[in-house]
Amino acid sequence: MREKEFLPLVEEKLGIAELNQMQRKMMEQASESRDIILLSPTGSGKTLAFILPMLKILKPSTGRVQAVVVAPSRELVIQISQIINKIANGFKVTQLYGGHKVEDEVNSLSAGTDIIVATPGRLLDHINRRNIDVLPTRILVLDEFDKSLELGFEKEMKKIVDRLKNVSRYILTSATQSDLLPDFLQLNNPITLNYLEDNKKLHKRLRVHRVDSDVNDKLESLVTLLNHLADGKEPERCIVFVNYRESAERVAQYLKKKGIPVVLYHGALDQHERETAVATFNNGSKPVLVATDLASRGLDIEGVKSIIHYHQALTPETYTHRNGRTARVDRTGDVYVLVGPKEDIKDFTEFDDTLYPDASAGLPAAPQFATLRFSAGKKEKLSKGDIVGFLVKEGGVDPAGIGKIDVYDHYSLVAIPFTEAEETVAKLKGKKIKGEKRLISLV
Repeated sequence: MREKEFLPLVEEKLGIAELNQMQRKMMEQASESRDIILLSPTGSGKTLAFILPMLKILKPSTGRVQAVVVAPSRELVIQISQIINKIANGFKVTQLYGGHKVEDEVNSLSAGTDIIVATPGRLLDHINRRNIDVLPTRILVLDEFDKSLELGFEKEMKKIVDRLKNVSRYILTSATQSDLLPDFLQLNNPITLNYLEDNKKLHKRLRVHRVDSDVNDKLESLVTLLNHLADGKEPERCIVFVNYRESAERVAQYLKKKGIPVVLYHGALDQHERETAVATFNNGSKPVLVATDLASRGLDIEGVKSIIHYHQALTPETYTHRNGRTARVDRTGDVYVLVGPKEDIKDFTEFDDTLYPDASAGLPAAPQFATLRFSAGKKEKLSKGDIVGFLVKEGGVDPAGIGKIDVYDHYSLVAIPFTEAEETVAKLKGKKIKGEKRLISLV
């Protein structure tokens, strides 16, 4: 694919006027015949950095698979696919991941596809069922390959590589340094591009604050900190990291009871719940996200101002990935570590100061937006334009007040002004959108 075809779309669709040094270097490497290992910290633009050379290498669309991207999580698959779709005109991209309807994936594959983005297990399942012919594949990208190995996908990845017999270019990415590569990969004189030193620049944009709790159960201290940060205003986007799913449930439930606009995210939630959590966090209707470390990598999360370690990270890599959710690209951010009276500080944690939150701070103000859910999506031919027109005509919503819209396969989420949400739902009850009555409810 010629650069002049997709580079203008990087600015138009992604709002990126100029590529960073890493992305330019990756583009240069596309002209070489060597395989590439890219080491780069979270939040550095790594996804676009491997997509650009991949697109540069692609030949015109044939409806047969030319490139396969393997990623360790469904969230990462979705994020990568969205970016490719925005800038790869004329190429069909198919997502394969657990939690997605298999029938939808089979239908998409049967119509032909140029680029597959998939989790290891789901991709191998389709290969074994002969739903797809991967033999023409020339480019294989293993994104966050270390994470895939860590999660136990080594056998699946080996089988996938064995089936991709005509691959002539490998691109591997990781956010951490690894001395050993998987032995099933036979790389061609690989070049390693190491940008992990950029982590030092990240630390300059981060301030790390110690917050002491008087008791071992830090829930009240967390509420006090969140109230302090909001100072009676709408909360800025913040992720509260915990180490266990049960803790995430407990913390989120407690914050909800205290009037904090919170949403929960962990691996035991189904795909719909996880998508909804990310969407309501990104659109501002639920600006506080309580999450396990599943949210520390791969999620397409925007504008995070603060990271709170309710539990201290168990490893330095996890600590780095958590903190990398804020201060992304060239922005600044704050990290708060809640420390109980008997807790030892991890060796890899260094503080800039100790914060003493104002215990008299009031509750955060209500968020600007609430989220409506429509029980129809892409597969029902519902578009963002359909939703806006419907809300304006039938709900009397000012188009300028409509926030972010996310359209998924079989449902859609749209942010509207918080103060108008309940009245709007009442107005829309029983009304038809594109000739059909759809269930419309508040998330």
